[in-house]
Amino acid sequence: MQNMSRPILEVIALTPDDAREAQAGGADRLELVADMASDGLTPDRETFARVRAAVGLPLRVMLRASTGFTAGDDGALARLCEQARGLRAEGADEFVLGFLDGCGRPDLHALAAVTDEVGGCSWTFHRAIDRAADRAGLRRALAGLPPGSGGDEERRADPGPAAAGGAAPQGTATCSAPDTYLTAGSPAGVDAGLDVLRAEAARTRAGEPGYEARILAGGALRLDHVPALAAAGITAFHIGGAARPNGWDSPVDADRVRAWRRELDATLEDG
Repeated sequence: MQNMSRPILEVIALTPDDAREAQAGGADRLELVADMASDGLTPDRETFARVRAAVGLPLRVMLRASTGFTAGDDGALARLCEQARGLRAEGADEFVLGFLDGCGRPDLHALAAVTDEVGGCSWTFHRAIDRAADRAGLRRALAGLPPGSGGDEERRADPGPAAAGGAAPQGTATCSAPDTYLTAGSPAGVDAGLDVLRAEAARTRAGEPGYEARILAGGALRLDHVPALAAAGITAFHIGGAARPNGWDSPVDADRVRAWRRELDATLEDG
């Protein structure tokens, strides 16, 4: 059972061995993916079943068909929805996804189609937010709020890769809101995104509409980032290559995960 009084440590796993090592090192949750050469795609049902049987940790399963942050054409979206149904039938009950259109706006049609297949399940909007043209606008859209003028602080800190100038989100469908945003604050990683993460954490603490979801800090995250992030009020952390002695060329190592567990617990306890 997850200990809710301590910071969350989420570790990327590709195999049952990864999952067992992460659990032994003190991870709280796993993000289950396939093919990290493509930045993490949807695992098959068989892999999910083997990982689910190997550990007792919560699993958030990636729903992503190809590299990049678009959902693809109608056929690709239909296939992804079929994968989501299959994983749900296999017992998956937490997911990770996120789709943008070509202008960096949230693709609400694709998000609604996929979240409808896993209705009622908790889910993370992944680092597509770091590629969004308007981070605040994306959050408002996913929270079901009308467009607003928010986001000025984030845009000043990190204007993002595509300035869409307040363009409306793609599609008019509605989707269930994520309970978590996985973000580095910048496409370049946490080093470049610290100011954005601090600003968004402040808005979360203030209870601002659209900022209710937990911030899960990840993306070139290092141990030396933890004190600043913890001081900002961030209590959830996501690692992948940092849990492996030779990056993605090696499996998860329990000792690496344990080092993160100790640092997180010590830092947040001191805070």
